Amino acid sequence: MAGPKPENHSLANQVRGLKDLLRVAQAVVSSLDLDEVLQNILCSAMGIMEMPAGSIALYDHEKRRLTLQAHAGLSLAYTVRRKWKVKEGGITQHILNKDEPFIIEDIDRLSFNLDPLTRAEGIRSIVAVPLKVQEATVGILYLDDFRPRVLGSEKLGLLAVLASFAAMSVANARLHREMSQLAHTDGLTGLYNFRHFQEKLRAEVARAGRYGKPLSLIMFDIDDFKAFNDAHGHPCGDQALMIVTDILREALRECDLLFRYGGEEFMAILPETGLHAALTAAERAREAIAGQSADRLGPIGLGVLTASVGVASFPRDARGPDELLRVVDGLLYQSKRGGKNRVNFLSEEFPTPIQGGRAGI
Repeated sequence: MAGPKPENHSLANQVRGLKDLLRVAQAVVSSLDLDEVLQNILCSAMGIMEMPAGSIALYDHEKRRLTLQAHAGLSLAYTVRRKWKVKEGGITQHILNKDEPFIIEDIDRLSFNLDPLTRAEGIRSIVAVPLKVQEATVGILYLDDFRPRVLGSEKLGLLAVLASFAAMSVANARLHREMSQLAHTDGLTGLYNFRHFQEKLRAEVARAGRYGKPLSLIMFDIDDFKAFNDAHGHPCGDQALMIVTDILREALRECDLLFRYGGEEFMAILPETGLHAALTAAERAREAIAGQSADRLGPIGLGVLTASVGVASFPRDARGPDELLRVVDGLLYQSKRGGKNRVNFLSEEFPTPIQGGRAGI
């Protein structure tokens, strides 16, 4: 029985490729989840080029670094490296310098350096396409095969269109992320705002309960801040808030979540952290504010700042987010009443905070 005519086979491939493009285009416009869209694009590109493996890495121009964002068909040993720098004379530099697909039909014929990990993975042929938004490269789409390949121009044309969709999805997702961050951050300090604190506290307490992990909440209040504002004016007060923000960022860990709760009050959520470690962090931050604010405010003659602090932990001190917040607020109030510039927590001598706390969600 005779097989399909070559022209019919070519037409069928074109139709299949166009259907893939349509599906990817629909995914790009219907989702702002960058990981989901890029994984979809990668799998479609692998199908069009009939290549068994591939990845998409995003490019940070300032740091000259790539970050792996999506991958398929590659080993854990190869993909465990999530970030890598652009090296002089390496394949990544060659790709970034080109505005078109960069094709290696057989890596054994290369005249420049190739990453040892790529050779160890057994990759023999590579197609790499820079992802560009206007003139800026935002990433690279890699397609890999474990045998040498000769690639036709028809498929490469479809791949170029796919790369345009990928670049568009990166731009859309980044814009969405920026808009989302603006809605959740405080305009003065750049910290997460009260609204985002409410969302994250509930989410983090629920996660801590689900996995049986502790969580701690630290509340900071700058002492006598109204008097500071009255004496020096609101612009100096704003400067003082930004100084305290910097000090708290430096004193806390990267994994801790810091918020401007309102006015001169700050909140820190410490995931997977019990009371003892949280007290250590709170005392370190309190000392840093008292010790460093004088140096940072001194040159402009604004004196020194101190902070009163309350610390509470879930599930030790509360059964849920509302109770945890009430407890930590009462503890902060007790620190104020007890002389200010101190850290307070629930102890055996004082198993409940003093009444008169003001917080609640």
